[in-house]
Amino acid sequence: MASYAADIEWTLGKGEDFLKGRYSRGHTLSFDGGTVVPASASPHVVGKWAVKAAVDPEEMLVAALADCHMLSFLHVARLAGFTVAAYRDHAEGVMEEIAPGKQAITKVVLHPRIEWIGEAPEKAKLDQLHHEAHEVCFIANSVKTQVTVA
Repeated sequence: MASYAADIEWTLGKGEDFLKGRYSRGHTLSFDGGTVVPASASPHVVGKWAVKAAVDPEEMLVAALADCHMLSFLHVARLAGFTVAAYRDHAEGVMEEIAPGKQAITKVVLHPRIEWIGEAPEKAKLDQLHHEAHEVCFIANSVKTQVTVA
């Protein structure tokens, strides 16, 4: 078993009105390796109280799914005897209402572009590798979100 941790820190800014909802949602996320990431609620959720340059939870979920898929794909491609030279993805998530007043990231579509060294897999084999990667991806196994490869 493994465990993971993140530290989150937010402080009310001078002159902000917490009870009226007039406060910045900007905060920091810190990880064990020393990385500190500026974070915020999404501008789609809190408008001007978001920090647009910061990462929001919805983006982090999309990135986590895409990142885990990539790492899993690299592993299964290697085991299948293929050599990946580069992997790029533009992942897109969709938030929808799933019940009155309740929303969720329901779909994430991955758009991987892969460069190969030597032989590249045929389309059927490539599809199989993506399927295998999805099956072993820890994050995909942890959520109800539909994840597809375009």
